[in-house]
Amino acid sequence: MSNLLQLQNQDWPEPIVRVQSLSQSGSFVLPPTYIKPPSERPCHNSLQTNEVGDIPLIDLSGFDDEALGGGISDAVGKACKEWGFFQVVNHGVSPRLMRAAKAAWREFFYSPQEVKEEYANSPNTYEGYGSRLGVKKGAVLDWSDYFFLHYRPHSLKDHKKWPAYPSSCREETEEYNRELVNLCGKIMKILSVTLGLGEKYLQECFGGEDIGACLRVNYYPKCPQPDLTLGISPHSDPGGITVLLPDDQVPGLQVRKGDSWVTVKPVSDAFIVNIGDQIQILSNGIYRSVEHRVIVNSGKERFSLAFFYNPRSDLLIQPSKLLVTPERPAMYQPMTFDEYRLYIRTRGPQGKAQILDSLKSTSNSTPPCNNMG
Repeated sequence: MSNLLQLQNQDWPEPIVRVQSLSQSGSFVLPPTYIKPPSERPCHNSLQTNEVGDIPLIDLSGFDDEALGGGISDAVGKACKEWGFFQVVNHGVSPRLMRAAKAAWREFFYSPQEVKEEYANSPNTYEGYGSRLGVKKGAVLDWSDYFFLHYRPHSLKDHKKWPAYPSSCREETEEYNRELVNLCGKIMKILSVTLGLGEKYLQECFGGEDIGACLRVNYYPKCPQPDLTLGISPHSDPGGITVLLPDDQVPGLQVRKGDSWVTVKPVSDAFIVNIGDQIQILSNGIYRSVEHRVIVNSGKERFSLAFFYNPRSDLLIQPSKLLVTPERPAMYQPMTFDEYRLYIRTRGPQGKAQILDSLKSTSNSTPPCNNMG
């Protein structure tokens, strides 16, 4: 509890500098605060997709609540085990809405600085307009600005904290988030079935309809020396599943595959879906929450919308007892999502080995999740 109170009273350790303003300054030199160590720079172990293939592309047009299973479920299960990532098309979300939501947020980031600063955030909740993750003083920062907002539970959603400019932003974002909740519900059913569980199992582990959901809009301005920095450092997503609306004109997302980084080639009107840490824990490591990062470039800016679908924050998340066997004992310690999120927020984006792997169970006697779904 003392750690939570300390976090609630924190402010940023150094004055905030907006990356967009640095990009627009015309400097040809990257500020030292953003220069990564040589081993963490984007040229280190990066591969193009044609060298190892791309993340799987899955057509959801055949999805049917009455007939879960078959080709779609097989493809999703294989993708979750081998990549932790996949793209979906024919997902049921209108391409018009996808483009409208992205356009509204692009207009927000193009608005006058004083308009954006009305929504400046703090590390207490990260809600609002921000330019850094983590509160470690002297940390090497990422080349990005963002806007973070809550959508579920309803008690956390506050339209007054969402941008009033452009005038369409709140309405488009509300509709977009509502559609994404529906899409995530479909994906959760598919994940449950592919794990050999009842189709409602994972959803019930998350709290049924009482789940958490939030949106982070990412803006990656042009960078004078993109080979020295990253838009977002390597990390795995702490929540349940993430649905990303990428910039399909400017690739930037890279996914770890073995010891290399694979650049994802976005498909028009597709979403990129990835498994988060909570699903890896519930699946007892069968499904993988894979490290990923974002690269930037000097010639083009990028926008993306990341929708995070999470368990109810006070529920204990641990390996499902249906997936725990003598041959595969419980791999992770029980922890609520609130506790896990606090662990993440005090450190910022870090490599997976320093976060999820550090929480692996040291005893095979850890009681597994008893939810029967």
